[in-house]
Formats: sequence, C-alpha cells, structure tokens
Amino acid sequence: MAAGGGRVCGLLRVNVQRVRPWGSGMRGCASGASAVEVAGAVQGVASSTDRKRFIRDHALPFSAFLTDSFGRQHTYLRISLTEKCNLRCQYCMPEEGVKLTPKSELLTTQEILTVAKLFVEEGVDKIRLTGGEPLIRPDVVDIIAQLRRLKGLKTIALTTNGINLARLLPRLKEAGVDVLNISLDTLVPAKFEFIVRRKGFHKVMEGIHRAVELGYNPVKVNCVVMRGLNEDELLDFVALTERQPLEVRFIEYMPFDGNKWNFKKMVSYQEMLDTIRQKWPELEKVPTEMSSTSKAFRVPGFQGQIGFITSMSDHFCGSCNRLRITADGNLKVCLFGNSEVSLRDWLRTGASEEHLRQVIGEAVGRKKKQHADLPPSSLYQRVARGSSYIKEQIKLFAASGRGAGSWSRRGGDQDFLTSNILVTPLLLPLRGFCGASGPPAPQSQCLNTLQSSTDNLSETHNNSGLQGASEHLTHVDQSGKVHMVDVGEKSSTSRTAIATAIIRLGPKVFNLVQANQVKKGDVLTVAQIAGIQGAKLTSQLIPLCHNIALSQVTVSLELDATRFTAVVTAECRTHGKTGVEMEALTAASVAALTIYDMCKAVTHDMVIEEVKLVRKTGGQRGDFQRGGGG
Repeated sequence: MAAGGGRVCGLLRVNVQRVRPWGSGMRGCASGASAVEVAGAVQGVASSTDRKRFIRDHALPFSAFLTDSFGRQHTYLRISLTEKCNLRCQYCMPEEGVKLTPKSELLTTQEILTVAKLFVEEGVDKIRLTGGEPLIRPDVVDIIAQLRRLKGLKTIALTTNGINLARLLPRLKEAGVDVLNISLDTLVPAKFEFIVRRKGFHKVMEGIHRAVELGYNPVKVNCVVMRGLNEDELLDFVALTERQPLEVRFIEYMPFDGNKWNFKKMVSYQEMLDTIRQKWPELEKVPTEMSSTSKAFRVPGFQGQIGFITSMSDHFCGSCNRLRITADGNLKVCLFGNSEVSLRDWLRTGASEEHLRQVIGEAVGRKKKQHADLPPSSLYQRVARGSSYIKEQIKLFAASGRGAGSWSRRGGDQDFLTSNILVTPLLLPLRGFCGASGPPAPQSQCLNTLQSSTDNLSETHNNSGLQGASEHLTHVDQSGKVHMVDVGEKSSTSRTAIATAIIRLGPKVFNLVQANQVKKGDVLTVAQIAGIQGAKLTSQLIPLCHNIALSQVTVSLELDATRFTAVVTAECRTHGKTGVEMEALTAASVAALTIYDMCKAVTHDMVIEEVKLVRKTGGQRGDFQRGGGG
C-alpha cells in the first residue's frame, strides 16, 4: 500500500515506502503480480496509449474490504460534516429540530480526513459532503481543499440547501468542488417558506444562478415531490431545463425519523413521468451509469435534463455503491438500515489503519441485499400503477408482519398500509399552479398568485342560469340511490370556475392580520396555500366528485377595511370532461377556514359567509354568471 495516501490503481507515479502482504489489504493484479511490480512495469511503458492498455489488461482487483457479499463494489462515500441545519424542511425533520450530538462526540476535521484517506486508499473515488447543511460548518472550505489532495479521489460533490451557497461558491470552486446538488422543492416563494419553515427562497435561486455562471454543468437541483404540496409544479421545474444547464432530479418522498411519513404523500416515478409526458410526449431516456441512482430523461432541444430518484417505487439496491459516514463518525452501509459501526470510537482508541479496515470490511460484508426496513419495491410499483391486485397484496403484506415493527418505530400504524391507503385514492393527476403575482388592489392588502383572468372570460356567454339545466339530481339514479356520474362519453373542453367566500373578522383581528402580527404567522400566505391544496384534494373530500387534472389554481385574498372582512377569490381551470366548480368552492372554503383557525386564539367571534360560485365556463350546460356580478 502506498504511504501518504498514494494509490497504485490508475496512477502512473507511485510512492512506495512499505508493502503489506495481500492478505492484509494490499490489492494485487489479475495476473498475480504485486502492486509494486505492476507499478514498475507501467513506468516502463512509453506511450500514453500503451500505458492505458497495460493498465486495462493488468487491472487491480477492487478492495475486498469495500466489496459486499453480493459483489457490489463501494466506490462512493458520503460524509456528513454536521448534524445542524439552518432550515426545518417538513419532509426531513420536525419543526423543533432534532436533538444534536455534543460537539465533543462529532468527528474533528482531522478525523474526517483520516477516514476519507483510508477509504480512498481502498478504492473510493467519489466523496460527497452532506449534513445537516454542510455549508454552516466554518472549516468546510479547508476540508474540501485537503480532500482534493488525496490521490485517487476523482470527484468531490456537495449537497446543500443553497442558503449560503452564493456567498461561498467562488471559494468552494477554488478548493475543488466538482459537483453541486442544490435542494429546491418549490418555485413559489410563499410555498418555499411553508415547506422549509424558514425564509430564503431568493438566496437559493441566487446560488443556482451563481453556479451556472461559474461553469458548473450540470447544476443538479434536487426536488422532493410530495402529494398535495408540490406535485403541481412538475412542469414548471422541467421548463427550467429548457435554457439552463440544470439537471432537475425528482425524488420520491421517503420515510425518515421525525418527518411523519405517510404513504399517501408519495408520488411515484411512473406517475410523475406520465404527467410530464402529457406536456412533452417526445421526452427521451438518457443513458446513465449502472450505479446511478437517477433515471435520466431529456426533452429534445432542451439544454438541461431531468431525473427521477426512485427509492420507493423502484429501488436501486442491486447496483448500490454507496457508504455513509455520519457526523458523529458512524459507518452506515444502507441509508434505511439501523445498523451502524462507530469509526470514531476506534479512531480515538488508537486503532491501527489495518484494524479500521477490518472493521469497515466486516460492516460492508453484513450489508443486506436491499432496504432492510422497507416493503418490496414490487409492492410500491403496483401501488403506483393502480394495480387491480393492490388491495390483496397490501393485505398479504400487512398480515405477514414483515413491516410492522420498522414502521411503528417511525410513528406509523402497524396496519399503516390498509389504514392509510385504501380509504383514499392514490393517484392524483397533476394540478397546475402558477406562482406569478399580480398587483394588489388599491387601498387594500391583496395577495394574488396570478393576475385574475376573469376579465378575459367572454361576456357573450354570461347568463344568470345554466343552459340545458337538468330537471333531476344527476348523482341519484332512478331507484333513489346515489352514484357517481359517468363522464366517459363526454368530450374534453376548457372549463373554468370562480368562487368566493367572505370571513368577517371584526376590528381587532382585522388589524392584526393587516399588520401581519398574528402569532401563528402570515395568515394570508398560509390561507392562500391551504386554498390551493384544498382545490387539489377536492375529490378526496367530496365522495362523488371526479378526480380532475387541474391546469391552474389561483387563490387571492383581499382585506376590506370598510367591513373588517377578508374576501377570498378562488379560480380553477382544467381541460377535461367535467367542471371545476367544486374545486373552486373547496379552495375558497378551505382558505376561509384557515383564516379562522389561525385567528381563533384572538377570538371565536368570526363568521364565514357567502361561499358561492360566481362564474363558470365550459361544459354542455353552458356558462354561468351570478346575477349582479356576484
């Protein structure tokens, strides 16, 4: 083994001060020659082409310590630099944060470098620095610069939430960061604050733009997709790749301790892909390395590309080449496994490098074939496809008891599959939402997600009633029993609905909301997001309501100082076989209820009233306009 961090494999210059026998960890060549003999022979080969051919024909076997019992060779090490984070993302940790390990029990800078050197000497050629948030560690630039000196390390990657990125990026690039992954789960500033429970959207966007300017190509953007929260922004994220060298990677929502994971929130890879192909049917697959976690695609003509990390619906355990070191020095061979080995403790007891290699090798050897605590990926695939066998398979899985213990540890119900899935439709098509803002109305505080398009509706179709109105209830059959209307034979048309609701706040609450001084937070922003989510979940709330692919949801809130009220206006659009009146009414109602909930600590003397449909267009019964303008 080469001292000073030198690796024989793949290098033409080798500094050898001591040689261990093969049995102690030295890697030998396929022909039986020692590593020193191979290195000496390489030195004697003249041309570059001949040297490359010689290395290929006399390739060194991969380290036995980093090869598991299934033949997977682990060339990729993720090192957590800190447990701390300056965000509180809902899918990652509870709002109050997590209990932090005392600083004395975390790896020191020198311990991180010692562990990294050991792994690189054994064949790791890529290290990713993670957290928590790695950029809040004061010596992160120095750590990267010292890692860059490790011979044999080809790639240094960094995963960050982007809050501190723009400020540090020039120094990070100079130190040696090759690859950037930036987390961004929404393109709507208000929703960003809701998801991460902190401000900072514009800082993240600045970091992404700075990375592009400094020549990172691609800049990877990680987006965790959660049903009812941001799956309606899939197309907006794909559109980002048209003119920028971005690789947007959509990540299936995964369970972690503290994030209150629920199966219903997971949007599968196949569902996301189907949604995107509705907009870009020419979407084409891009070849990737066998060990890649991402399934890559590109829209022809776009500068960037997209990817899907399918940890839940189609796991990639069979080609996994990753190992992880936690901030407190534990080696994890599987992200979902509970087994950890403390390298920190061995380091601090003065263990030799040889002993550390044995500890690492034993841990890697115990790595399981696939996620230790998750159901088989085939079950998730059937869920994602809406298989007719899903109910039977879920019951079989629940009855087998294979998942009960691990799921209950994460706060789940032992019967989580049947209780959380079967009562609710799994697959909700894309429901679009645009986050552009229109100007506030004069002498009022108005929060708009989009400039109202009501003025564009044709006045020629306005009327006070519905054309072709039915003389009977369409959700009741001839025998008087309720049923869902069959819309299969209807033609798809553009449909719009606008609904409003008023909540009387009273002077005290009104003034608090207007000044944004309610203790629970920004009432108007939260109500706006709640209204949008309500529209998307209408079919789950109203039993006989069809599941509609919304193309747009707009919710605006305006404060009326003359009456001390908040006026909610919700507009929904779709191109489909049935209308969106219920979606608009639900959005307006949920937004109003959210205002009530956020203000009820001040007083319960608030009244929600005049929830009504103002206008609808499209459909065989024609358009509707409420008389008197609402």
